[in-house]
Amino acid sequence: MSYLRELAGFACRTRLADLPPQVLARTRWLVADSLPVIAAGMQQPEMQALLKHGFQSGKSWVIGTRKRADCLDAALLNGTAGTWLELNEGNLIAKGHPGIQVLPAALALAQEAGASGEALLVAIAVGYEVCSRISRAAQMKISVHPHGTWGTLGAAVAAGRLKGFDERRMVELINVAATMGMATSRQTLLDGATVRNIFTGHAGYMGLMAARLVECGFTGEKDSPASIYGKVLADGFDPAKAVEHLGREWILAQGYFKLHPTGRYVHSAIDALEDLLARSGKLDLARIERIEVKAYRLAAMLKEQRVTSSFGARFSVPFALATILHHGRSELAAFEQPAVDNPAIQALAARVHVQEEPSYTARYPVEQPVEVRIALSGGKILEGSCTITKGEPSRPHRPEELQAKFMQLGVPIWSEPVARRLLEGCLRLDELPDFSRFAEGFDL
Repeated sequence: MSYLRELAGFACRTRLADLPPQVLARTRWLVADSLPVIAAGMQQPEMQALLKHGFQSGKSWVIGTRKRADCLDAALLNGTAGTWLELNEGNLIAKGHPGIQVLPAALALAQEAGASGEALLVAIAVGYEVCSRISRAAQMKISVHPHGTWGTLGAAVAAGRLKGFDERRMVELINVAATMGMATSRQTLLDGATVRNIFTGHAGYMGLMAARLVECGFTGEKDSPASIYGKVLADGFDPAKAVEHLGREWILAQGYFKLHPTGRYVHSAIDALEDLLARSGKLDLARIERIEVKAYRLAAMLKEQRVTSSFGARFSVPFALATILHHGRSELAAFEQPAVDNPAIQALAARVHVQEEPSYTARYPVEQPVEVRIALSGGKILEGSCTITKGEPSRPHRPEELQAKFMQLGVPIWSEPVARRLLEGCLRLDELPDFSRFAEGFDL
């Protein structure tokens, strides 16, 4: 159990000055990128219906509603809305999306507690890092969806840091939180089941609840992560991987931001299509006879040709390629229900065939190789490929691209002056002595 004490010590002792410049900049952008993604997701009909059931009033933003709730409800609602459009940050090394599971809980608690911007950033960074390392150490079952499992640990650690837990209580918190995750199913992606979105909201809610339970004297197993991730949700757990190069290597710095509203593995296929189009120029879609996609396993799993819902469309390589070819670009409208109901797009998606290429799977996650081949009438073949997906650390998006995404999502909800002022504030969070006072200036 020495690895638990090492993780707890890291979570308790890390200071802002210990964050490498790249990690600090990345954490600021994690906050900035998440806010408009949550706000836009909150506008979805299901979220609007959920909001009508009410929530406990409090000091924390329910982002995209101009209302506030207590920290538990805010974490639940914001975390759920944040995954709806598939535009939230993620991390291939962590094997999931740590940010949207950690940030809503930390953000809500920081507003409630009047924490500084510096304290908020450090809490997010250490929560993200601890849960990512637990995930890296676990051989998660392929049938388990990563949301709502180890993310609960990250939200709990962030909460414990903001509450000033010492190392003994932080160890207890990790052991309590590890067993408060969900039995989540990856099949939800393939079925287009929107219950999957509550998984991230659950992580934030239960992470905050775990911290509250420890404050009340609740206890966990002696080594809960090894139990849960060695026997229940995973096929093995290597504690040494959880603390390898701790404090020197930051998994947080190896994450990605999204510009396409789809599951991450679909992005690799989109990049390959964009490479093809850059070589060939605009296509006559009527001439397309067949589109073949060879991909690593996780991308190849998303091969459904006939999708029926907007959410399901975000996890279909055939639909993504078809709708981007039809619209000429990737945007939110290309994945909304009218696009799903478009017979021309559905007919084109039916001509997209996806298969796993084992040699590509062997290269994942260091590389994310995908090949797209389009066969045209007359026998002409067009080809494109992706080796590293755009947004990965070795192929990052430009700051102006992330800024454009922020404004594109935020302006329709908040207005341009508010969105611009919010973005500027997020990128200097560590200068704010009281985050709650800063938050009072925005009705998000």
